[in-house]
Amino acid sequence: MKDFKEFLKTNSKNEESYKKLLDFFDQLKNEKETVDHRLSLLERAISSDYDSILITSLHLEAPGPQIVYVNDGFTKMTGYSREEVIGKTPRILQGEKTDRAVLDKLKQRLKDGQAFFGHTVNYRKDGTEFINQWDIHPLTDEKGEITHWVSYQHDITERKRSEKKVVDSQVEFDRLKEESKKTLVDIDVQGNIITSNKAFRDLTGFDEDELKMKKIWELLAEEQIESFKHKFDKFKPSDFENISFNLVLVNKKGTEIEVNIKTRLLTIDDQTILRASFENKSLQKRIMAILKMRNSNIEKMFDVDKDFRYSILPEGKNSFRFKYLSDTFQNITGIPSGNPSGLNLEEIVHPEDLKKVHAHLKLVLEGKPSTEQFRIKGKNGDYIVVIDYAKPVWDSANAVVEEIKGSVSTEISSAMTKSNS
Repeated sequence: MKDFKEFLKTNSKNEESYKKLLDFFDQLKNEKETVDHRLSLLERAISSDYDSILITSLHLEAPGPQIVYVNDGFTKMTGYSREEVIGKTPRILQGEKTDRAVLDKLKQRLKDGQAFFGHTVNYRKDGTEFINQWDIHPLTDEKGEITHWVSYQHDITERKRSEKKVVDSQVEFDRLKEESKKTLVDIDVQGNIITSNKAFRDLTGFDEDELKMKKIWELLAEEQIESFKHKFDKFKPSDFENISFNLVLVNKKGTEIEVNIKTRLLTIDDQTILRASFENKSLQKRIMAILKMRNSNIEKMFDVDKDFRYSILPEGKNSFRFKYLSDTFQNITGIPSGNPSGLNLEEIVHPEDLKKVHAHLKLVLEGKPSTEQFRIKGKNGDYIVVIDYAKPVWDSANAVVEEIKGSVSTEISSAMTKSNS
């Protein structure tokens, strides 16, 4: 400080100029201390919510936005000092495993002037990996023009490890027999979608990565978003433990689907996970409407002009040969129905659906009627979604299922498909 005063005095015209410069310096110093104090208070206030804060310039094109500010949390999280990153771009944190698709979405959101929430692999100064979650928002001037971007960041590596334990031990929905027939999604206490099963992905039309970029309320009809989001603002277990909600889900195509959601809580490694199962009420209403128009007996509800009946014989494990096909089979598939003895089930079912068709027929061979939806090859070479109702035919001693009889409908499956489109 003494050297600085000597510098001012040496470069002043006279004593009066020196005093003015000294007063001006003291004013700047006080303003800086005030700003530093406010910034320190701000950082302490949000330190429990975010590990790191990063502010960049507006420019998105090459060489990209420049870092103008980082807090202590950033230096602790990444190993870089302030001096090493100021003036650089956030790309210094990127590497081989950084998801380019996520970066493309981030860039597009910022170009559109919109906030972004997401995560990907980043790299510390020493080259070690961590999973960085961003919550990025625009900073505007008094005219409302965007001047900078502020990025609130979390190192969620440990959280992802905990989530993987949930997935490995309890959430591998598609591999769990008791869960595979449900439509399930797991959510953290902030409303982030952690994982979902195939049935939920089919219902919404979003893939797994797309869902992980969303909050659960972002999938709801606009008028329900705020009220459901509010439940996560101050998360209370009592609001979700074995609770049922009637909501409207909006799928990727913008179609509204009425659903009933039942929730329960799981605790894994001290992390609370909300598991929600979805019941498609829209689909149920469509099917019930169809059944109302038809006879209540499911075997009589198939259209004789559009649908067909069949019987098949088991031939070893997961192999079935047609014994009988009604005449309308040819109208749908183009395959003559007069002599089906050489036709195997595998020849008309979509290869991706064979596994569930075999499971469907296995239930019938165990003596249980079963209904399943799958795809068969149409006469134009394309695949048609159908729903099949199959029942067992026992031998004379009522000991072994020797044949399976069924009815295949295209009308009901069409209604089911429309409810998800």
